[in-house]
Amino acid sequence: MHHNLQIITQRIEQAALRCDRDPKDIQLVAVSKFHPATAVQAALDQQQFVFGENRIQEAKEKFIPLIEQTPNIRLHIIGPIQTNKIIDAVKIANVIETVDREALLSPLEKAIDKTGRSPKLFIQINIGEEPQKAGILPAEANDFIELCLKRFGSKVQGVMAIPPVNQNPTPYFQRLASFAHAYQLPEISMGMSADFEEAIACGATLVRVGSAIFGNRPVKI
Repeated sequence: MHHNLQIITQRIEQAALRCDRDPKDIQLVAVSKFHPATAVQAALDQQQFVFGENRIQEAKEKFIPLIEQTPNIRLHIIGPIQTNKIIDAVKIANVIETVDREALLSPLEKAIDKTGRSPKLFIQINIGEEPQKAGILPAEANDFIELCLKRFGSKVQGVMAIPPVNQNPTPYFQRLASFAHAYQLPEISMGMSADFEEAIACGATLVRVGSAIFGNRPVKI
């Protein structure tokens, strides 16, 4: 894994330099979902401190002990959030990348008030308009971003999307970036193991890489 992490870091750097960007402006989110705490610890030993988790229960069990030992871990929630799990997400996450529907907003406000914690919020956009994927539809995204900005102000920091598989991701990445630029949001979370270089060329500030670092997910029993 040490070797994988090194290779991905180098590829991020090279992709940034190819489009005249500063590699420091791109953050690697190591997606550790389904991988054990030992894998996270191995990444921490290589100075990787930013991680992404899909499931809030799994994130709590894995990361609460790790954060006690290594307080500079930054945890991103990158999976869909049920409203009844939002308080747990706010308690543990530094960034919630999947604000994707109006029904989340009141529970999110209450959780922020109750915990006194204020994670950064990204708006998830279903950029390929795929029925099986979460995210606000592009046609509704402007109104939704404006509503989130009204309610959460500067906590809203960016946008996030997963483009359709087996298609050229570049037009989808460009479209996502245009939403961030329209609202002057500084963060654009896009690009995964198979397409993060294209995402960087389109302006990604965060790339979410799992299997290329940790290997294939362990089989869930």
